[in-house]
Amino acid sequence: MSRYGKISLALIAVWFAAAVVAAAGLHVFQNAENRLGPSVGIASTVPILLFAAWFAWSKGFHEFAMGLNARWLTQLQIGRVMGVVFVILGARGILPTRFAWPAGFGDTFIGLTAGLVAWKLATAEHRGSFIFWQGLGMLDLVTAVGLGVTTGLVDPHGISMEAITVFPLILIPTFFVPLYFIIHIVCIAQARGWAAVSGERRKAGGPVMGWAENHSNR
Repeated sequence: MSRYGKISLALIAVWFAAAVVAAAGLHVFQNAENRLGPSVGIASTVPILLFAAWFAWSKGFHEFAMGLNARWLTQLQIGRVMGVVFVILGARGILPTRFAWPAGFGDTFIGLTAGLVAWKLATAEHRGSFIFWQGLGMLDLVTAVGLGVTTGLVDPHGISMEAITVFPLILIPTFFVPLYFIIHIVCIAQARGWAAVSGERRKAGGPVMGWAENHSNR
């Protein structure tokens, strides 16, 4: 494993541990209004901004991220099927359906289609469709967080958002949402650099394994 790979895994582990401690130990994300407050917004956006800065300013990290396997990165999105939990909680009246159903069905759709996208669309030939799907995944995450923040404001006397402000569900907006968003960013950045496939590559339909492989064949 490369140096940047080890650093990245260590940072993700520390990030996850910090999110667990903040949620389960310090109850940082709970609030009197029982909705996703500013602390959740900060926890969701800061990791993405830090990644973007590192990705933009560090040549070594940029090359590491662009050399990752786009197919495997996309398959990680299969974990989004956990969004079905929101659908169930909404149906049982534990979370407001205004938030739970769009967020839950959106995540479930992305999770269920991730394997097919990784298998069929992670190629230079299908670059446009691949990027479109990644964009849908990002839109779903932004929509879910946006609804989580605004639902309590739009309907303050409706069903409480308390269930998602406590451990373990709070880990979804504070850890998994930004992590999946970062994965989408890397996949789109890679796909934008994929060259047009040759006739033989198009017939073979082989997956693009990463930016480094694609550029090594130029």
